[in-house]
Amino acid sequence: MIDTPQTRHERPVRAEAGSPVAIPDYLRLYYPWAYVSGAAIRFWDHEGLVQGILFGQYGRLKRQVRRVFACYPGSVLQIACVYGSLSAELVDALPAQASLTLVDVLAAQLRKAASKITDSRLHLVHADSRQLPLPGQSFRKVLSFFLLHEQPAEVRQQTVREALRVLHPQGVWVIVDYDRPCAWHPCRPVVALSFRYLEPFAGDLWRQDLSSWIRALAPTVDIRKTSFFGGLYQVLEVRRSAGSTTYGQAGLPLPS
Repeated sequence: MIDTPQTRHERPVRAEAGSPVAIPDYLRLYYPWAYVSGAAIRFWDHEGLVQGILFGQYGRLKRQVRRVFACYPGSVLQIACVYGSLSAELVDALPAQASLTLVDVLAAQLRKAASKITDSRLHLVHADSRQLPLPGQSFRKVLSFFLLHEQPAEVRQQTVREALRVLHPQGVWVIVDYDRPCAWHPCRPVVALSFRYLEPFAGDLWRQDLSSWIRALAPTVDIRKTSFFGGLYQVLEVRRSAGSTTYGQAGLPLPS
């Protein structure tokens, strides 16, 4: 049985052309090569390229997401498109009467995802992850796939609070992202170079454990961590503890 808040949201939400959602400065300044321009989207939208960037771990990480979500009823909220290929797989794995709501601040990414999915259970929302136009506690399953490492700390903080706000008390938020590998990991030098020249905010995940960072913002959450590929990647399962309250815009300060 799908919870009442989710049932109220079971209706299509379309991203309209000309939507007054500004592209964040950090995306315009640091990620035009990956997400913003049509040429970049066409270039990177290939399974083989993504597999190469993730050192062959893309399939394993996607399977882990589906494995966790299979344990929960209800609909899925995916925050950021990742070119839409993962979204198509999530729609195919949806239980009956469930839907996938896909949020992205870039209309071009939403259009790319929509071009791959014909299922009417796909709902598109053109919005910033810092301010989701969605009701609280309305999704049993929330996903952010390699999103948080791309955001400046203050944006990441707001994204975390919004994801927790819309998460149902009996739901799970799955976070897939980089982790800090051991010093002798063979891929560490390559990843360090990419962080230095292409991903200016990703080093935060090496300087401080992401689970600890989230707990500093929301001390009552439960977090289960699974490491992949020698600790280079992590999958976090974040659940709201029994008796925890809704997480709003106000909260604890960022950890130092």
